[in-house]
Amino acid sequence: MLRLFRVTLEVGDLEGARNYYGALLGERPHPVGGGRAYLDCGGVILTLLSTGDAPKPGPQDVYFEVDDLEACHRRAAELDCLTQVEVHGEAGGAIVTRPWGERSFYAEDPWGNGLCFVQTGTIFTGE
Repeated sequence: MLRLFRVTLEVGDLEGARNYYGALLGERPHPVGGGRAYLDCGGVILTLLSTGDAPKPGPQDVYFEVDDLEACHRRAAELDCLTQVEVHGEAGGAIVTRPWGERSFYAEDPWGNGLCFVQTGTIFTGE
């Protein structure tokens, strides 16, 4: 059996990250010790990690499936974290149906981690 169970994002300030992700995702990650906070994202744990060193952003975006894309987009706009980068010629921070069929938008957390939010029912799995 092979199963992905945890993804870690480095952050500069654990309490600030708990507040930020709580506001963005609608559920606040809980501290587990060792400079970490966890949020269960449907079988995969999102770990926020603060080591005391300058955080290194993840190499690629982390994708979240959400039931209410518009509400998530409003929260991201309020946090001023919508990406300014274009994705396939479209504004990444706008809600757009991408060429592969996903209805999504992109954001970036204060520590440089890329995030993408995809509407339930539009996820493309390659099949």
